[in-house]
Amino acid sequence: MKRAALWVLAGVLTLAAAFYQRRTGPTYPLRESETLCGQLLSYRLERSAVLTRPFRVKVPVPEGAGITGRVEYQRYKKGDAWNPERTVDMTYGLVSLTHGGEKNIPALTAPLSWPGEEDGRPPMAGKLAYKATLSCGGETAELNKGRPVIIRFRGDVPPWVMIPHILAMFLAMLFGTAAGLEALRPGGKPRRPALWTLLLIILGGFFLGPIMQKYAFGAWWTGFPFGSDLTDNKTLIVFLGWLGALLLGRKGRGERYWILGAAALMLVIYLVPHSLLGSEFDYTALGP
Repeated sequence: MKRAALWVLAGVLTLAAAFYQRRTGPTYPLRESETLCGQLLSYRLERSAVLTRPFRVKVPVPEGAGITGRVEYQRYKKGDAWNPERTVDMTYGLVSLTHGGEKNIPALTAPLSWPGEEDGRPPMAGKLAYKATLSCGGETAELNKGRPVIIRFRGDVPPWVMIPHILAMFLAMLFGTAAGLEALRPGGKPRRPALWTLLLIILGGFFLGPIMQKYAFGAWWTGFPFGSDLTDNKTLIVFLGWLGALLLGRKGRGERYWILGAAALMLVIYLVPHSLLGSEFDYTALGP
């Protein structure tokens, strides 16, 4: 019963950490609401999109409310100025929303593209900053309080690599948390779940992870020593933590404390928002 309770607690902690990491990440959609002409408008602004599918900003509005809108955009960190040439009027129509599976929802929409880019799309890991403004009568509402929304574009990652990668990394968090709890339990045996943690990190982070990165952003590895991608660096730090704990704690030499330290390190690392300082195309290398 004690071991069963330990795994239940490990599962709860893992789910909580994964939920927090995902919800606080810079690619998680922004969900806000605005009141305009007496209408409460709830909207979702995307911060991640797939290059192989045309992207449109979508804002649900009531039918016949007389609300119009426009979207301004620019290349992120390119030093571009906001100007009318990069403003798109939103059009009204019935659309399908990606979240919740809603279909035929009345909404204002506008495409995001970039002149000069192939098919009007940014490159892999390219980012655009956009702002949406709605108008009704003499009233206006700047969505997200007028702050630009940063959206990153990625390649399409096939399910055969994405699902096993996510599963392996989730299980690594689960086994690592369980190993830490076993280290705290009198008479606990943390070494076996610690070994599984290390193996799952190798599978998910160093085998499936680079394949997923290649599909999404065109590079196998962009962490140390080749770059500063925080997602890759987090994986590297967690791997070194568990490898060190298992090597330093072999033959029972303070094994419990080393594994507990590795579990604590992993928890701290995975509380860092997902995709923070992730892969990003450098627009400054291009001309005007």
